[in-house]
Amino acid sequence: MDIVIMVGQLILGLSILVILHEFGHFIAARAFGIKVEKFYLFFDAWNISLFKFNYKGVEYGMGWLPLGGYVKIAGMIDESMDTEQMAGPPQPWEFRSKPAWQRLIVMLGGIFVNIILGILIFWVLTIKYGETYIPNESLKYGIVPGSIGENIGLRPGDQVTAVNGQKVERFEDLISSKVLMGNSVLTVKRNNQQLDVPVPANILNDVSDLGIEQFINRIPRTKFAIESVKPKSNAAAAGLQRGDSIVGINEQKVAFFDEFHKVLLNSKNKAIELDIKHNNEIRKIPAKVDSLGQLGFVPKFDLPEEKTLRFGFFGSLPVGASKAWGTFSDNAKGLGKVFTGDVKPQKALSSPIGIARLFGSHIDWLRFWSLVGLLSMALALMNLLPIPALDGGHALFLIIEMIKGKPLSDKFLEKAQIVGFVILVTLMVFVFGSDIFKLFKK
Repeated sequence: MDIVIMVGQLILGLSILVILHEFGHFIAARAFGIKVEKFYLFFDAWNISLFKFNYKGVEYGMGWLPLGGYVKIAGMIDESMDTEQMAGPPQPWEFRSKPAWQRLIVMLGGIFVNIILGILIFWVLTIKYGETYIPNESLKYGIVPGSIGENIGLRPGDQVTAVNGQKVERFEDLISSKVLMGNSVLTVKRNNQQLDVPVPANILNDVSDLGIEQFINRIPRTKFAIESVKPKSNAAAAGLQRGDSIVGINEQKVAFFDEFHKVLLNSKNKAIELDIKHNNEIRKIPAKVDSLGQLGFVPKFDLPEEKTLRFGFFGSLPVGASKAWGTFSDNAKGLGKVFTGDVKPQKALSSPIGIARLFGSHIDWLRFWSLVGLLSMALALMNLLPIPALDGGHALFLIIEMIKGKPLSDKFLEKAQIVGFVILVTLMVFVFGSDIFKLFKK
């Protein structure tokens, strides 16, 4: 059932993005009087479609190959490679008979719609949920770095006060792109001393492998008590009760949950002795750690209070637009790091398999629409790349035509389309293979 929910969310999210992207091309073409022959969600490879129907001269349908979608515009060299149509004289209702500036707008129509959709989604999410964050200055006990954070010099309890010299207002900013894109410097307060911790340019490689929690845990450092004990657990067998505080394990003091958790992980399937504080009394209790490194209780944390900002209907628009642009900019920076070699391609790119895992195995509409908004901006960026067969490739050739004053030859465009198609198929095979390898590796 988990896989069904995961795949269902993936298909729904991608369908929304593909339909609206292709609608951008469709509406722009129709606005300039260009005939659209087909509008498909997914590809009907070898003319095999799941269903189709005709309406006002356009064939609408769904293909069987779920790798995107397309509109077939009359008189345009595209993935359909319909050279027979191109052999005849240009017709007034064809793409090739229109001025270059109109054709450029048609090619950028899908990208424009993706950008508008991303802004709209983040705008509506901001209206409904506002912005919730933990004020960085309210952290009582500092941060909890994972293995990646410790390797670059962070320590449990550190107070990160600035990133690249700018004061940190929100705790969540410590795991944002301004830090993770690398070449950043964290200003850290530790034991009344201030020091700088540099973040390496290739840190995203490690984060991709191990997860963001191994850089800085999303939960700040906190003290804890027992909120409830799970029935038939090792904690219940040991006699732990609600309100108990664990202050030591095997004669080793533990004040914070990360210290306690670390000792348990190193004591899987072992017997331990707990120092329990109950009604201001300390008593020792033997207990057994299970194979997952747990005792079996729900902790109560001493976390700082979150703060929620509300912006109203119109006030949410610039906030949502800023979030949308931020995701676009972050993706562009990430691609830049791939080209410079700081980040390995298999760490930065994901196939539908990797994207499905992001949606998760349970339905969370905030998470779903946040991911759709992010993917919409990522799709806009990817289609801007000057690769033949992508919108950006078509746009590049049109700009060259406008500069030269005459169109590029059909022969050249056909060959470029084939090259672009081969590049995209190779890239798709690479990212699918990479994600499948990650699944088997885990």
